[in-house]
Amino acid sequence: MSTFLTFSAPNTSTSMAPTFLLVGMPGLSAVPSWWTIPLITVYLLSALGNGAILWIIALEPRLHRPMYFFLFLLSVSDVGLATALMPTLLGLALADAHDISASACLLQMFFVHVFSIMESSVLLAMAVDRALAICRPLHYPALLTNDVVGKIGMAIAFRCLGLHLPLPFLLAHMSYCHPQVLTHSYCLHPDVARLACPGAWGAVYSLFVVLSAMGLDPLLIFFSYGLIGRVLQGLGSSEDRWKAGQTCAAHLSAVLLFYVPMILLALIDRLRVPVPHPAHTLLSYVHFLLPPLINPILYSVKMKEIRERILKRLKPRKVGCAQR
Repeated sequence: MSTFLTFSAPNTSTSMAPTFLLVGMPGLSAVPSWWTIPLITVYLLSALGNGAILWIIALEPRLHRPMYFFLFLLSVSDVGLATALMPTLLGLALADAHDISASACLLQMFFVHVFSIMESSVLLAMAVDRALAICRPLHYPALLTNDVVGKIGMAIAFRCLGLHLPLPFLLAHMSYCHPQVLTHSYCLHPDVARLACPGAWGAVYSLFVVLSAMGLDPLLIFFSYGLIGRVLQGLGSSEDRWKAGQTCAAHLSAVLLFYVPMILLALIDRLRVPVPHPAHTLLSYVHFLLPPLINPILYSVKMKEIRERILKRLKPRKVGCAQR
């Protein structure tokens, strides 16, 4: 095993070692090839489903509207997140490769968090979009013009890159006082930052990034849905409430799917709840791998226009015979 696993004293500090140690799914290290098939299946289905969403939105001019633009960005973030996770997951599954170089770890960490923050930002933008469409239907076309939507997209990009670009450089130059053993099968900046010596600025900035995005976004999303719920209660007929609610069902499901496992993981870590490590690892996999798999299904089933456009494109065209 690599030398970074041992230190002469608990308070000994060192610069970043050339490798980190990843933790696989407990109980599966003896049969690593067994869980290769589910991993590859999940990834291929995620890529296929999100690829179909990207394809139909890009090809259909009638879908070039704010709600579908945000859905397009959500699919981009889902594909990017699943792709960023796969190298270490497949390395563990195929070769039981626990060692990862510091540079590869920081690179994976950067892309995992960029796409994760992108997904959170897009979910927030979609919540605001639905709140404006339901609470201010007459002003909605004037408020969310193509120019405004484009600026929102640029703001999401700058937020993702601006928050996370400093982190790899900060973490690479930090001193570490703990054995560089990670608690996940992939590199996450809170996981790397907790190994640093007390008072390291990288750890403080890492906490700021988590709170400014993953802490703030769900609060604003649920506030938006509080406004939507208040408007729905004031609608006259139950049919109107049902139609309005259906437009939010897929998005609310995606929000819960993304944030509930993350919040549970945060509570388990913060409160030091004695959860078995396999359950903790499985919950982490659910948080990162399930949304890219389920989101395309949710939006294809719940959004009639997406479903109809995909079916129309896939339906073979009949070629009529010429009449004599």
